[in-house]
Amino acid sequence: MSSRERILGRVRRALADVPTDDTPYEQAVSRDYLREHGERSVAQTVDLLAENLADYRAIVHRCAADELAAVVGRLLAERGSKTVVVPPGLDPGWLSATDAEQSPDLAESTPHELDRIDSVVTACAVAIAETGTIVLAGSPDQGRRRITLVPDHHICVVRVPEQVVSSVPQALERLDPARPLTWISGPSATSDIELDRVEGVHGPRTLEVVLVSGQPSDEVNS
Repeated sequence: MSSRERILGRVRRALADVPTDDTPYEQAVSRDYLREHGERSVAQTVDLLAENLADYRAIVHRCAADELAAVVGRLLAERGSKTVVVPPGLDPGWLSATDAEQSPDLAESTPHELDRIDSVVTACAVAIAETGTIVLAGSPDQGRRRITLVPDHHICVVRVPEQVVSSVPQALERLDPARPLTWISGPSATSDIELDRVEGVHGPRTLEVVLVSGQPSDEVNS
């Protein structure tokens, strides 16, 4: 008898006394989860997102829409980025204030070629305030998953408040499960058994999130 057969046999024996007309699992388990924790205004939800992003060691900036190009240009300049990979559907105006060489997101680009790129700039699909999470869905303004995993510096633009939700359930309602979803909570990091934190192992070492709105606002850095 194989291990599989033994396990299935145990399952059948455990279920032997369950009535055939028992309440189906889908109905027996309560699904009335909280859709969000607490009551917040739109501004408070955006503030919570910024706070939790900073807790994850992302660097958070706020600006108005007409300031976005200048902010992105400054961040690339401060990083010393000479090359930046650009998704095909990214608004070209976002990079109008930088002299960095723009590399397109190409299917034939190798990991070694992407590793030589200094930075990547993308939009996002949705941002979750309660968890400080940015979700990318491989859309034209977000590009292929690998362009946000290999370069060491990622600038992600979030439109507020329209792309910000409070909770994971609210985010899932906006996302297509068939898309290649990438969930990002801060820069890539891992810890060994002694809890020594190492960043940049599984993705960008530095994540900068720009919360852009239609109104001018003060910049916030973590």
